[in-house]
Amino acid sequence: MKTTTTFAIFALVCGSVYAGDEFDAVKCGADIAKALIGRKMGSEAVVKTEAKHKDLQLKDLGAEIVSDDERLNMIFWQICGEEYVVLAEENTIKDALKFPKHSKETPQFDGFCELNGKKLPDVVLGVLKREEGATMFQALQAWKIDQKKKKFVPLSTEGLRCGPDGISSEDS
Repeated sequence: MKTTTTFAIFALVCGSVYAGDEFDAVKCGADIAKALIGRKMGSEAVVKTEAKHKDLQLKDLGAEIVSDDERLNMIFWQICGEEYVVLAEENTIKDALKFPKHSKETPQFDGFCELNGKKLPDVVLGVLKREEGATMFQALQAWKIDQKKKKFVPLSTEGLRCGPDGISSEDS
């Protein structure tokens, strides 16, 4: 009986000392997005998380609140030399995707867009094609953020145009 109690206390103490984080199951060369979905996010400072996962070349690229109630967040990470974006609610990753390469000519975007001239109600994430003199740019790849299902939903880019106000400052 005493051994069982001692073991239970030991397990409880050790579990709280190292609770793990969202990157513990991630391996370079594997399906990183799949490994992130459903994971609890660690509570350590970002610099400590980055240092703990040097093998993943982990780097925080920023985050944004994407819901009116401020519970749903989009967090960008560089992992294993590639860019990923996760959708997180209350410290749990609900969805993740490998984000396509982007540049000054084809910048990253997140904000509101129009489909065939009509404003879409959802936040859109994607890559745009800069066009000289245009006020709205063609989307090359895009996902809407389904706030109810907490998922990235692929969008057809046919007729999808987005304004410059959601372009990432790193690409402009």
